[in-house]
Amino acid sequence: MKLSEKRPIYMLTQKTRDRFLKFVVVGGIGFLVQTGGVKFFKGFLPARLAFSLGFGLSVVSHYTLNRFWALKSTRRDGAKQLVEYLGTVCVSYLVSFTAFNFFFSVAKLSVMWSTVLSVPPSTLVVFLLLNYRVFRHKHER
Repeated sequence: MKLSEKRPIYMLTQKTRDRFLKFVVVGGIGFLVQTGGVKFFKGFLPARLAFSLGFGLSVVSHYTLNRFWALKSTRRDGAKQLVEYLGTVCVSYLVSFTAFNFFFSVAKLSVMWSTVLSVPPSTLVVFLLLNYRVFRHKHER
């Protein structure tokens, strides 16, 4: 394929596939941190606060592992990158918290099942934002 030819969206480059696989590993770790945090906090806090604190713990592990391993970036504007990441976290939280509330309040699922089912809805959006915006390489503008 010539460089000037555009690939269809479903034909990802090897680099993007590798970054996605690492992102999935990081997401799995973040998922374990979040569900572990929720399980711990739900014993003595209201469900929504337990969910929020578990989410916060997962953000710390997620940022660190993505920034320095999975989606390692060559960008030099660290402060701007952090602000962009925090924006992505806000989008992720809104989607996840909305899903959590739906499963917990409307579907009447347990705190843990609501937490588990709240994760997938934001995963693709978060990957796209992180891979192509926040942790992109300098030449990928």
